[in-house]
Amino acid sequence: MLYTATGNLSVASEFLLLGLSSDAQIQATLFVIFLVIYVLTLTGNSVILLVIMGDAHLHSPMYFFLGHLSFVDISYSSVSVPKMLENLMAKTKTIPVKGCLAQAFFVFAIGGTEALLLAVMAYDRYAAICHPLLYGQMMSNRFCEGLVCGSWSLAILNALINTLLAVNLDFCDNGTIYNYNCEIPSLFPLSCSDVSTNATVLLWSFVIHASGTFLLVLSSYGCIFSTVLSMRSTTGRSKAFSTCSSHLTIVILYFGSACLRYTMPTSGSPMEIIFSLQYSVITPMLNPLIYSLKNKEVTTAIRKMLGKCCQHFE
Repeated sequence: MLYTATGNLSVASEFLLLGLSSDAQIQATLFVIFLVIYVLTLTGNSVILLVIMGDAHLHSPMYFFLGHLSFVDISYSSVSVPKMLENLMAKTKTIPVKGCLAQAFFVFAIGGTEALLLAVMAYDRYAAICHPLLYGQMMSNRFCEGLVCGSWSLAILNALINTLLAVNLDFCDNGTIYNYNCEIPSLFPLSCSDVSTNATVLLWSFVIHASGTFLLVLSSYGCIFSTVLSMRSTTGRSKAFSTCSSHLTIVILYFGSACLRYTMPTSGSPMEIIFSLQYSVITPMLNPLIYSLKNKEVTTAIRKMLGKCCQHFE
């Protein structure tokens, strides 16, 4: 661990990331597992992106948002997994303080964008099911683009506020993070400065961000379920529930683990690592699988693309 003297304090210039295992054999196994997960994440989400851009039948608001979600998932996984893979094979599992703060910013910003996009996708399903005749007006191209830009802007602003506050902290003494990546809550126990303001801002920014997105999701699905249950056609009900099932599955996986991670005290417990892995590594891998398996239009488009690729190489 490297330290630099600042007044009477020895300020750390790098941290140790000791989140997964110190056993060499287990590390080798974990390296293979997470490398496979990362490759699947990149491949699956890239295929979804290519299919949506290349198939005219998928040029609708629902798939416009899904394409952006796939891009976010690629970015989210790429922020943490490469460094984790490097540390699993390295003898010295360190990360510079500035690099750690940068990683924490991108984890917070991209994670916040994903939460907002999931809320926007819930609203899109509400508009499609509850107001089908007005759907084109409610979800115009300009409005959809504004929702995506707004999601990125709000999440980046939220992350920037919390990261700039963390930049002013002095990190000393125990410079060990018991996790596989840098997240803002993990930095507070490492600081010898007063973190009460940082913790308060983080808590309230998370509560406002999470409650806003969760309320939008909850109200959208409340209206959706009310509309679906009032349908007389069994086929209509089945189609509506099928349309929402993929998105609802992802919402439960993502929001459940993220809320548990950011509301529990940082202690370096295995549950923190499990929750972090769930929303930043596992969910980005599962998203394209869930959408491709449960969505006939996506499945058909993927088959068409694969068929064209096969014909091209014949």
